[in-house]
Amino acid sequence: MAKTLNSRIPEGPVAEKWTNYKAHQRLVNPKNKLKLDVIVVGTGLAGASAAASLGEMGFNVYNFCIQDSPRRAHSIAAQGGINAAKNYQNDGDSVYRLFYDTVKGGDYRAREANVYRLAEVSNDIIDQCVAQGVPFAREYGGMLANRSFGGAQVSRTFYAKGQTGQQLLLGAYSSLSAQVNAGKVKLYTRYEMEDVVIVDGRARGIIAKNLVTGKLERFSANAVVIATGGYGNAYFLSTNAMGCNCTAAVQCYRKGAYFANPSYVQIHPTCIPVHGDKQSKLTLMSESLRNDGRIWVPKKLEDAKKLQAGEIKGSDIPEEDRDYYLERRYPAFGNLVPRDVASRAAKERCDKGYGVNNTGLAVFLDFSESIERLGIDVVLQRYGNLFDMYEEITDVNPGELANEINGVKYYNPMMIFPAIHYTMGGIWVDYELQTTITGLFAIGECNFSDHGANRLGASALMQGLADGYFVLPYTIQNYLADQDVWPRLSTDLPEFEEAEKAVEAEMNRLMNIKGKRSVDSIHKELGHIMWEHVGMGRTKEGLEEGLKMLKELRKEFDTNLFVPGTKEGLNVELDKAIHLRDFIIMGELVAYDALHREESCGGHFREEHQTEEGEAKRDDANFFYVGCWEYQGSDDKAPELIKEPLEYEAIKVQTRNYKN
Repeated sequence: MAKTLNSRIPEGPVAEKWTNYKAHQRLVNPKNKLKLDVIVVGTGLAGASAAASLGEMGFNVYNFCIQDSPRRAHSIAAQGGINAAKNYQNDGDSVYRLFYDTVKGGDYRAREANVYRLAEVSNDIIDQCVAQGVPFAREYGGMLANRSFGGAQVSRTFYAKGQTGQQLLLGAYSSLSAQVNAGKVKLYTRYEMEDVVIVDGRARGIIAKNLVTGKLERFSANAVVIATGGYGNAYFLSTNAMGCNCTAAVQCYRKGAYFANPSYVQIHPTCIPVHGDKQSKLTLMSESLRNDGRIWVPKKLEDAKKLQAGEIKGSDIPEEDRDYYLERRYPAFGNLVPRDVASRAAKERCDKGYGVNNTGLAVFLDFSESIERLGIDVVLQRYGNLFDMYEEITDVNPGELANEINGVKYYNPMMIFPAIHYTMGGIWVDYELQTTITGLFAIGECNFSDHGANRLGASALMQGLADGYFVLPYTIQNYLADQDVWPRLSTDLPEFEEAEKAVEAEMNRLMNIKGKRSVDSIHKELGHIMWEHVGMGRTKEGLEEGLKMLKELRKEFDTNLFVPGTKEGLNVELDKAIHLRDFIIMGELVAYDALHREESCGGHFREEHQTEEGEAKRDDANFFYVGCWEYQGSDDKAPELIKEPLEYEAIKVQTRNYKN
């Protein structure tokens, strides 16, 4: 009999589900909250906001952070903004419109009820952050400013220059610090979760490694919340910080948590191109730049060849010889099409030979028209720190006048190219954000729930804070309501002992392989396999070959890895080896999911399934479901697919159209 999933979606119309849920959920009374412990792993926007909220409610929270401070969580790198449906611009926005744009942007592969709830609580997030002192940009009259992002025809993105993630994280960190000071949250910095502990079928604790001493420690609680981000670094080169990893999520998967839609990986169109084989990460240029920047390549192939040879610069090509291909192909949305659409369009132009740097793998992002229209001061006010960052990395100033042809002024354009950025797939969760392991919750980017096959720009910050501030604090109570009668579990229980011994044995195994390959050399090889075979364009043959190569790489890892140093004390290479072990498994999961999904949708593009115009071709008759993968007890066994059918009642499922 086929396995089924209970997504616990409440009854009633989609616009009333969250209200109905909150009206009928079970609660924990204030005195009982004092008896209950919750572990929150991660201190990014989702983790910090959840830990702060749960602490303020009265729960005892243990919050774990791999960095030396929550302020260094990768949420800090988010640039462009956070969406909310406040309609300050009076341009027709609404909760429904944000809900619709998110479902459409995700290519009709998201769970409708979760997305509506996300849109519904979005306005509360802005009020919360303003109250915390987040310095959002403001109009002259004092109202909060908004700008546009891809996949929307309204301006709903709130921002703080190009540092929105940093400012929001500082707001969450201030709330978290208040609870640490009040004694309701205990913060463990430089600790990493190595395994989740299951007692009587429920998540009741974790095994964590003190990254400074190298010692393993046991922690027990009434519930465990994972908020550890995505798995983009399986591709080695990505916009993620080098410390970002998927070990916590993969360990939950190995213990029985289903992993949903792993093939939905976002390629961001606006990144600084690769410039050599010594790079360890890529740099994102905010999508907000597409508000005022225009993307183009030369119309003439000979001009592209001259650019690639370094004979001319972008500013030497006059307006009439420029192909603003997004404006040409998608007139209704222009440069603000969703990320997957913009990325594929850039790849198509470069594949045809129109790329503009020495590798032929770049397109231009040009501000000449905006600088002439608005003035350089206004443009720098909006994007100054991004211009500075680009100049710091490339030694090119995008705000500098470079040429004048027939009275038209041309400024230095940026060069951009798509890169791995965000992962829409993640641990499967129900409406309550609970995984298939009872008592284990997943929030933020490490769950799958809100973005479907493609995430709209400025929605990651929205989801992380929605989950942490306004969703989990309600839903986790529904689970904890009967937990007050349970005594605190001792970490001396056999389940904790067994889990710690397993982690210790695995660390010993990695240290004792004593091969000849460094962690980074194997990780780079993994990245090449993933980008070439499981990247922007996927084929059946390429995925099958990629899976074969991934299995061979796993054998190479298991037999030829070299980890220097000792297990005791600080050993960054050992930590990286543990992460790499899980990145390889994650890569296989992405490939399995991409191979089974015989359609194109959002960030998953199967070249066999495209329209005559090169657009994604979905197969709603056969693939209108969430693809969940269950671990089969061994890394050598293929995972089993379980399907969660999608049900839409408020939105008509149709082909995405950004042309009119």
